[in-house]
Amino acid sequence: MTGPVGAPRRLARVSGVGDVEATAIATIRALAMDAPHQANSGHSGTAMALAPLAHVLWTRILRYDPDHPEWPDRDRFVLSAGHASILQYTMLYLTGSGLDLDDLRQFRQWGSRTPGHPEARHTPGIEVTTGPLGQGIGNAVGMAIAERWLRSRFGADLFDHHVFAICSDGDLMEGISHEAASLAGHLGLGRLVAVYDDNHITIDGETELTLSDDAPARFRAYGWHVEELGEMAEDLDGLEAALRRAMAVEDRPSLLVLRSHIGWPSPDLTDTAAAHGNPFKADEITRTKERLGVPDELFHVPGEVLDWYREVARRGVTEREAWDERYAAAGDRRAELEACLGERPLPGWEAALPSFEAGTSLATRQAMAKVLNATLPGVPGLLAGGADLTGNTGTKLEGEAGQVQSRQHPEGRQIAFGVREHAMGAAMVGMAMHGGVLPVGGTFFVFSDYMRPSVRLAALSRAKVVFVWSHDSVGLGEDGPTHQPVEHLASLRAMPGLRLIRPADANETAVAWRVAVESLGPTGLVLSRQGVPVLEGTAGAPVERGAYVLDSDDDPQVVLLGSGSEVHVCLEAAGVLRAEGRRVRVVSFPSWDLFAEQPEDYRDAVLPAGVPRVSCEAGSTFGWSRYADRSVGIDRFGESAPGNEVLAHLGITPERVAEEARALLTGAHGRDGRTTP
Repeated sequence: MTGPVGAPRRLARVSGVGDVEATAIATIRALAMDAPHQANSGHSGTAMALAPLAHVLWTRILRYDPDHPEWPDRDRFVLSAGHASILQYTMLYLTGSGLDLDDLRQFRQWGSRTPGHPEARHTPGIEVTTGPLGQGIGNAVGMAIAERWLRSRFGADLFDHHVFAICSDGDLMEGISHEAASLAGHLGLGRLVAVYDDNHITIDGETELTLSDDAPARFRAYGWHVEELGEMAEDLDGLEAALRRAMAVEDRPSLLVLRSHIGWPSPDLTDTAAAHGNPFKADEITRTKERLGVPDELFHVPGEVLDWYREVARRGVTEREAWDERYAAAGDRRAELEACLGERPLPGWEAALPSFEAGTSLATRQAMAKVLNATLPGVPGLLAGGADLTGNTGTKLEGEAGQVQSRQHPEGRQIAFGVREHAMGAAMVGMAMHGGVLPVGGTFFVFSDYMRPSVRLAALSRAKVVFVWSHDSVGLGEDGPTHQPVEHLASLRAMPGLRLIRPADANETAVAWRVAVESLGPTGLVLSRQGVPVLEGTAGAPVERGAYVLDSDDDPQVVLLGSGSEVHVCLEAAGVLRAEGRRVRVVSFPSWDLFAEQPEDYRDAVLPAGVPRVSCEAGSTFGWSRYADRSVGIDRFGESAPGNEVLAHLGITPERVAEEARALLTGAHGRDGRTTP
């Protein structure tokens, strides 16, 4: 695949440009070498190859205002090939969009605004956190869903923009990109334009080592508009024309396949794997800069280039100011519009939260559906769906609001994601980071494994999404161990930035939903398949505090801790122990994350020092030693049988909890105690 680079030339083979633009592109390529070289870390080759494309995007295509990077009607740009972050940082600097030259000098250093891969809410102008390959494509699909829905809801005078993405060979190899592309094609997301950087190089070498797909044919089969641009990476006018043709396609997403040459115009590293993951050495930079016709100085930026970029970038100011006037005149749309853009519900929305009568029985997933639909009018940005499990997970909307979003009905608030947990998670993150919508997506808890990379990026970027995970334990029954989660609670509790709530009953579910809607960042709601009793004292319970005293004797001798469907098991165990004359406290513990945020005096009041504790949860006991002296749980996979039988055989019973409490009270206890079968 590697071919001759050709004889050295000034301003390496850029066509269709004047002197300033040619020098500008050479400057981008020089900075793409300088920053990784100074950091002794980073990826120069892709950024060098795509310098003309980036130049065209930021100077001829993208609509943005560098002084207002969060303008709601700006075009969105997603660098799915996040390893080429220096390219995006360079453009943000050159266009005056929040970075300066010192930020480039601090590339990949502690505390800098230019980390190794783009991070949203950390670096101005970065829309989504990318780097794990394939995720950015899924994010871009979600952004396109959000744009179309907002346009259909509030009108094209307020929302009328495009989503652009750059993806790599690695992005298209990852399975998530297949799911996301299929979903985007099915939905006909015409405002999505992706450029596939077909440079034929991965870390291990030429892509032919591992890849023989016909990517254009695959995307055509998904329903995309596809253009194979060939050797156009240096043709600015050709790139602009291709992008504009794609933007004109309204009924389906577009893929532009661009054959680029990684590391161009390096004399030795063009079209090599060495140009991908390693910073260029000083002598290679010197020789490449000679070809580029730029001074052999670190971070040299000609004044006329910087002035030209800053002037071009101001073109978006007029459009943003005109949008501001239209927004100010939004009239009766204004309240809902402000709520959507502010990621908040309408004032007084919580009054619609239902309350459930103690003594009745309802699966928390069923309660979720009731809560969701009751509060839907007060959460105008809410879009809900599931991975072919919408009804099963409590994420099905009723009535007119339940119109499924499609090409024919872009206004639909119900999203049928299909059996695509990977893409659903990434699209939800993209929707949230686009702004204007609150995405809610459901699947079985065991399949959170499929979503985990997206959940992690939601936490890292503080995306306001609600993951609804139902069928939360072996209590789901006959589907057996392939569908019965065991280690998932412990695993997701270990993830920083994820608010995980496992409500005990329908009333706690209502409050958990309120917490999710009113809080920033991602929330995971972990819900039962089986019916659980509505408990006394849970209506309006302080779920936002993570744990609270649900039932207690004065001066308790033992504390029983439970989450979700095991809280009622603890209450029944308390009854057994009280019949024996023992004083018991029962604590409902829906969220470790929220409890850890509480003041020490509150935590001490709920869990008094010196009082032994037993936890009960139908999942791994890992981590419960933080709060409990003994743990009743399940540290093995489940079995296929009716749910109540599986729970009984695996020891999730009041009798077992009472037995462990007795052991503590008689002195046979220790913090390392576990009582799993």
